[in-house]
Amino acid sequence: MSEEQRRERPRRRSKARIALIVALGLVLVLAGGAFATVTYLQGRLNAGIERIEDPFAELTDRPTNEPRENEDGDEFPPPVNILVLGSDSRISAGDPNQWRAGAQRTDAIMLAQVSGNRKNATLMSIPRDSWVDVPGYGMNKINAAFSYGGPTLMIDTVEQLTGVRIHHFAVADFESFSALTDELGGVEIALTQPLATDSGTLQPGTHLLDGDQALQYARERYNVAGGDFGRVQRQQNWMRAIMAAAFDREVLTNPGRLMSFLETVTQSVAVDEGFTIGEMRDLALGSRELRPGSVTFITAPYSGTGRSPDGRQSIVLLNEPLFNEVSLAFAEDRIAQYLAANPGVAPQLGDAVS
Repeated sequence: MSEEQRRERPRRRSKARIALIVALGLVLVLAGGAFATVTYLQGRLNAGIERIEDPFAELTDRPTNEPRENEDGDEFPPPVNILVLGSDSRISAGDPNQWRAGAQRTDAIMLAQVSGNRKNATLMSIPRDSWVDVPGYGMNKINAAFSYGGPTLMIDTVEQLTGVRIHHFAVADFESFSALTDELGGVEIALTQPLATDSGTLQPGTHLLDGDQALQYARERYNVAGGDFGRVQRQQNWMRAIMAAAFDREVLTNPGRLMSFLETVTQSVAVDEGFTIGEMRDLALGSRELRPGSVTFITAPYSGTGRSPDGRQSIVLLNEPLFNEVSLAFAEDRIAQYLAANPGVAPQLGDAVS
């Protein structure tokens, strides 16, 4: 490491600490500042969030995951598990309250967990064509659950598949991610192969992509190594780039930019009605030690692809022994430790993505 790099590292750490302090200050204003300010700021954020009528109300026989103990024998707070759906079309996923049987599927399915100690977050993508048991409908592609029964059946399917209790549900379309990218002034993504965009072809290398270019990067279906598995990693890579940009570009140190960013975030997703602004605030406050490097993106372990029994559908075959191990680690709030002790057990997002 050069002398210049050694000097730069303390400056970066100092900048990160300042960013977190300012962000925490804004959260505390929301939590305990003047009543008028609290009402105004929370009202602005809350107004942009689309609420999904309680998708958990009709669920029965749900997993009950035991809290994990720390080294002193004290229990950590429970982890927070969020089922996140994504689509490249607002028609199919942008308004889940308008769900109609057979009319909607989802392109991205992620189980996101913030650990009980709030120091790690793990996002596991489940390939949309995974062949699983959809309660009441038998074996089918997992994304068919949303088509058959909307958010409630999607949650039930993932809970029965993984044994992990879902606390919240969120859905977004990638066009909203495009707006979020532009709000940040673009995101840096390293391309390992050419990317055709409306403004021309970008050659391999690191590029600052605007929202439209990033959307084309994530939507590409035919020129992606690994097919849908590669597309899953592109979706994850875009999310990681958004997180990195928000952390690195003084968004957190500028209350005005932070508020604008948060408003764009809230306008980009729909969440269950129980995921209130207050609960989001408490989760953000509790997770203030999280860094981009503490967030891990993985894909559910799979053994390959195949055909459905009738031969009509191309499907993804999950590696059941490994998938069950990973799911149990989620359920027991030790997924970060499990992945560290078992590198390679699940495909993990690396620095280079096709």
